[in-house]
Amino acid sequence: MDPDWNPDWPADWQRHYAAVRELLRDETGHTELQPGITVHGMDVGRWLAKQCQPGTWDALTDGQRQHLEQLGTAPLPPEQEALEKPSRGGFGAFERGLAALAQYKARTGSVTVPRGHVERLEDGTEVKLGVFLSNTKTRRAKLTTDKLAALADLGLNWAA
Repeated sequence: MDPDWNPDWPADWQRHYAAVRELLRDETGHTELQPGITVHGMDVGRWLAKQCQPGTWDALTDGQRQHLEQLGTAPLPPEQEALEKPSRGGFGAFERGLAALAQYKARTGSVTVPRGHVERLEDGTEVKLGVFLSNTKTRRAKLTTDKLAALADLGLNWAA
């Protein structure tokens, strides 16, 4: 019998956790789920990011935290939480990913990026470019036409 068939936490939380666990089961190494990655209509990337926020993490039960830790998840340090939320005038995750792809293409002449590749931007920001591209391709149906056009302009055929 599944030990989580009747958990002490909400069933909705357990459904999201189970979807993330299944998604990550076949992955090797550290895999980052970006917001927008959905499983059975649930945005598991956004859900997992929320679980890592210090306030949310602190409100979880010990069992919930143990489950997330088994997935390799840990709470964000308070200073990183602030960095994860760009200001209105700041550079968002998509824009950083786009800048990283442009830089990678300028250096290598290609937009074929290994999944584990990390690109360091001139300002020192590191972008998990391979993960960004994989996640962006998965949710391309939800991207605005401007974002798709920017990706297509860099040479991504699936964005055209």
